[in-house]
Amino acid sequence: MVYVLLAEGFEEVEALTPVDLLRRAGVETRLVGVTGATVCGARGINVVTDLSMDEVDLARADMLVLPGGMPGTTNLAKSPAVEALVRRTLEHGGRAAAICAAPSVLAQYGLLAGRRATCYPGFENRCTGAHMVDADVVTDGPITTGRALGAAMAFALELVRLLTDEQTAARTAEEIVWRT
Repeated sequence: MVYVLLAEGFEEVEALTPVDLLRRAGVETRLVGVTGATVCGARGINVVTDLSMDEVDLARADMLVLPGGMPGTTNLAKSPAVEALVRRTLEHGGRAAAICAAPSVLAQYGLLAGRRATCYPGFENRCTGAHMVDADVVTDGPITTGRALGAAMAFALELVRLLTDEQTAARTAEEIVWRT
Protein backbone atom coordinates (compact mmCIF):
# COMPACT_ATOMS: atom_id res chain seq x y z
CA MET A 1 0.00 0.00 0.00
CA VAL A 2 1.16 3.50 -0.84
CA TYR A 3 -0.01 6.42 1.27
CA VAL A 4 0.21 9.91 -0.25
CA LEU A 5 0.18 12.48 2.57
CA LEU A 6 -1.75 15.70 1.85
CA ALA A 7 -1.44 18.84 3.95
CA GLU A 8 -3.04 22.21 3.20
CA GLY A 9 -1.15 23.89 0.37
CA PHE A 10 0.24 20.73 -1.29
CA GLU A 11 1.21 20.86 -4.97
CA GLU A 12 -1.66 19.14 -6.76
CA VAL A 13 0.27 17.71 -9.73
CA GLU A 14 3.02 16.32 -7.49
CA ALA A 15 0.42 14.50 -5.39
CA LEU A 16 -2.05 13.30 -7.98
CA THR A 17 0.35 12.20 -10.73
CA PRO A 18 1.88 9.47 -8.53
CA VAL A 19 -1.59 8.40 -7.37
CA ASP A 20 -2.82 8.13 -10.96
CA LEU A 21 0.17 6.21 -12.31
CA LEU A 22 0.47 3.89 -9.32
CA ARG A 23 -3.20 2.98 -9.57
CA ARG A 24 -2.87 2.41 -13.33
CA ALA A 25 -0.02 0.01 -12.53
CA GLY A 26 -2.20 -1.87 -10.04
CA VAL A 27 -0.53 -0.55 -6.89
CA GLU A 28 -3.00 0.09 -4.08
CA THR A 29 -2.68 3.78 -3.27
CA ARG A 30 -4.57 5.99 -0.83
CA LEU A 31 -4.70 9.73 -0.22
CA VAL A 32 -4.24 10.56 3.46
CA GLY A 33 -5.49 13.84 4.92
CA VAL A 34 -2.90 15.23 7.31
CA THR A 35 -4.89 18.43 7.88
CA GLY A 36 -8.44 17.18 7.26
CA ALA A 37 -10.71 14.98 5.16
CA THR A 38 -10.76 17.54 2.36
CA VAL A 39 -7.43 19.24 1.70
CA CYS A 40 -6.95 22.36 -0.40
CA GLY A 41 -3.91 22.41 -2.66
CA ALA A 42 -1.61 25.31 -3.47
CA ARG A 43 -3.69 26.20 -6.55
CA GLY A 44 -7.01 26.09 -4.73
CA ILE A 45 -8.05 22.59 -5.80
CA ASN A 46 -9.88 20.75 -3.02
CA VAL A 47 -9.14 17.03 -2.82
CA VAL A 48 -11.22 14.60 -0.79
CA THR A 49 -8.89 12.11 0.88
CA ASP A 50 -9.43 8.38 1.37
CA LEU A 51 -8.18 8.19 4.96
CA SER A 52 -7.18 10.24 7.97
CA MET A 53 -3.76 9.88 9.58
CA ASP A 54 -5.38 7.75 12.31
CA GLU A 55 -6.59 5.26 9.69
CA VAL A 56 -3.18 4.53 8.14
CA ASP A 57 -2.28 0.87 8.59
CA LEU A 58 1.46 0.85 9.23
CA ALA A 59 1.63 -2.90 8.67
CA ARG A 60 0.49 -2.32 5.07
CA ALA A 61 2.69 0.71 4.32
CA ASP A 62 5.06 -0.10 1.46
CA MET A 63 5.69 3.58 0.74
CA LEU A 64 4.81 7.08 1.89
CA VAL A 65 4.79 9.92 -0.64
CA LEU A 66 5.24 13.56 0.41
CA PRO A 67 4.30 16.05 -2.32
CA GLY A 68 5.84 19.50 -2.27
CA GLY A 69 4.09 22.81 -2.64
CA MET A 70 3.86 25.71 -0.27
CA PRO A 71 2.69 25.92 2.39
CA GLY A 72 2.02 22.17 2.08
CA THR A 73 5.64 21.27 2.75
CA THR A 74 5.71 23.47 5.85
CA ASN A 75 2.46 21.88 7.06
CA LEU A 76 3.85 18.37 6.57
CA ALA A 77 7.06 19.29 8.43
CA LYS A 78 5.26 20.66 11.48
CA SER A 79 3.13 17.53 11.95
CA PRO A 80 4.59 15.17 14.58
CA ALA A 81 2.30 12.46 13.19
CA VAL A 82 3.97 12.72 9.75
CA GLU A 83 7.44 12.37 11.26
CA ALA A 84 6.38 9.38 13.34
CA LEU A 85 4.75 7.69 10.34
CA VAL A 86 7.76 8.25 8.07
CA ARG A 87 10.19 6.93 10.68
CA ARG A 88 8.05 3.87 11.47
CA THR A 89 7.56 3.06 7.79
CA LEU A 90 11.30 3.14 7.11
CA GLU A 91 12.07 1.17 10.28
CA HIS A 92 9.67 -1.55 9.09
CA GLY A 93 11.33 -1.87 5.67
CA GLY A 94 9.10 0.52 3.75
CA ARG A 95 10.07 3.37 1.47
CA ALA A 96 9.65 7.15 1.53
CA ALA A 97 9.40 9.45 -1.48
CA ALA A 98 9.35 13.25 -1.56
CA ILE A 99 9.29 15.74 -4.40
CA CYS A 100 10.00 19.44 -4.90
CA ALA A 101 10.31 21.17 -1.52
CA ALA A 102 9.29 18.05 0.44
CA PRO A 103 12.76 16.40 0.49
CA SER A 104 13.55 19.14 3.01
CA VAL A 105 11.06 17.46 5.35
CA LEU A 106 13.00 14.19 5.15
CA ALA A 107 16.23 16.14 5.73
CA GLN A 108 14.69 17.85 8.77
CA TYR A 109 14.10 14.36 10.18
CA GLY A 110 17.76 13.48 9.50
CA LEU A 111 16.81 10.88 6.89
CA LEU A 112 18.80 12.30 3.97
CA ALA A 113 22.15 12.40 5.79
CA GLY A 114 24.75 10.77 3.56
CA ARG A 115 22.23 10.02 0.81
CA ARG A 116 22.05 11.32 -2.74
CA ALA A 117 18.95 13.45 -3.30
CA THR A 118 17.38 16.14 -5.44
CA CYS A 119 14.87 18.88 -4.69
CA TYR A 120 13.39 22.12 -5.95
CA PRO A 121 16.18 24.53 -6.92
CA GLY A 122 16.85 26.82 -3.98
CA PHE A 123 15.89 24.23 -1.34
CA GLU A 124 19.26 22.48 -1.42
CA ASN A 125 20.38 24.38 1.71
CA ARG A 126 17.38 22.89 3.55
CA CYS A 127 18.49 19.36 2.71
CA THR A 128 21.25 19.27 5.30
CA GLY A 129 23.52 16.25 5.11
CA ALA A 130 22.37 15.14 1.66
CA HIS A 131 24.61 14.87 -1.38
CA MET A 132 22.58 16.95 -3.83
CA VAL A 133 22.37 15.66 -7.39
CA ASP A 134 21.34 17.55 -10.53
CA ALA A 135 18.65 15.10 -11.66
CA ASP A 136 14.88 14.91 -11.97
CA VAL A 137 14.62 11.80 -9.78
CA VAL A 138 17.08 10.14 -7.40
CA THR A 139 16.63 6.88 -5.51
CA ASP A 140 19.14 6.11 -2.77
CA GLY A 141 18.23 3.08 -0.71
CA PRO A 142 14.66 3.32 0.58
CA ILE A 143 14.33 7.03 -0.25
CA THR A 144 13.33 8.57 -3.57
CA THR A 145 13.39 12.30 -4.23
CA GLY A 146 12.10 14.32 -7.16
CA ARG A 147 13.06 17.78 -8.36
CA ALA A 148 9.76 19.60 -8.98
CA LEU A 149 6.38 19.60 -10.69
CA GLY A 150 8.11 19.28 -14.08
CA ALA A 151 9.54 15.94 -12.92
CA ALA A 152 6.25 14.59 -11.53
CA MET A 153 5.79 12.06 -14.36
CA ALA A 154 9.35 10.73 -14.11
CA PHE A 155 9.02 10.64 -10.31
CA ALA A 156 5.74 8.70 -10.51
CA LEU A 157 7.15 6.21 -13.03
CA GLU A 158 10.16 5.62 -10.76
CA LEU A 159 7.75 4.83 -7.91
CA VAL A 160 5.90 2.39 -10.18
CA ARG A 161 9.21 0.73 -11.07
CA LEU A 162 10.28 0.46 -7.43
CA LEU A 163 6.99 -1.05 -6.29
CA THR A 164 6.42 -3.37 -9.25
CA ASP A 165 9.10 -4.04 -11.89
CA GLU A 166 10.73 -2.61 -15.02
CA GLN A 167 8.13 -4.18 -17.32
CA THR A 168 5.17 -2.68 -15.46
CA ALA A 169 6.81 0.73 -15.41
CA ALA A 170 7.55 0.50 -19.16
CA ARG A 171 3.98 -0.65 -19.90
CA THR A 172 2.54 2.18 -17.78
CA ALA A 173 4.74 4.72 -19.57
CA GLU A 174 3.66 3.33 -22.94
CA GLU A 175 -0.04 3.41 -22.01
CA ILE A 176 0.13 7.10 -21.17
CA VAL A 177 2.32 7.80 -24.23
CA TRP A 178 5.18 9.07 -22.08
CA ARG A 179 8.35 9.77 -24.00
CA THR A 180 11.59 10.58 -22.24
